[in-house]
Amino acid sequence: MASDKIKLEILGLSSSQSQSGSFALVLGEVDGNRRLPIIIGMFEAQAIAIEIEDITPNRPMTHDLFKSFSVNFDITIIEIIISDLKEGVFFARIVCESNGKIVEVDARPSDAIAIGLRFNVSIFSYESILKEAGIVLTDENDEIVTVEEANVGIGEPEETKLEDQTTEILKEKLKAALASEDYEGAAKIRDELNHRN
Repeated sequence: MASDKIKLEILGLSSSQSQSGSFALVLGEVDGNRRLPIIIGMFEAQAIAIEIEDITPNRPMTHDLFKSFSVNFDITIIEIIISDLKEGVFFARIVCESNGKIVEVDARPSDAIAIGLRFNVSIFSYESILKEAGIVLTDENDEIVTVEEANVGIGEPEETKLEDQTTEILKEKLKAALASEDYEGAAKIRDELNHRN
């Protein structure tokens, strides 16, 4: 599986429009146009944002404590891997080295990325995960459907559940969510479409 590893970068964090306290962490393929939105909690988003913005908190956060612990016990973080996707839930591994021994530690992607940022290491995933959960940004020439256009003529109330909508409508709503940079909404629609396949 190591041969199909794909490097990712953090493109941003956006607050959830539908779920209070949730954020979409948007990862992007370094040499491609796919995006991998991962829904994370408020505290994890804060831990990531603090490091991206180079803010030093008054007291060390859990991820800072992890870094201090690792440095003092001569543990090096090599890389972060978004390693698996099961039933819409992402899994990650922190690849560490100590005394010449490589160890992979299971973690939530949000924690792994917060730690990876503190060690300035690369983030990777696998082609299979990007193929299943990645959202492809279309070319500028492609027609982009706005949120309003996606809702025209559907005749369904806004609170209609995704599972009750047709695949064609969901595909239009996915385009609209991407056009409006609603990555959290796009991730939910993507998960519903993947569940049907």
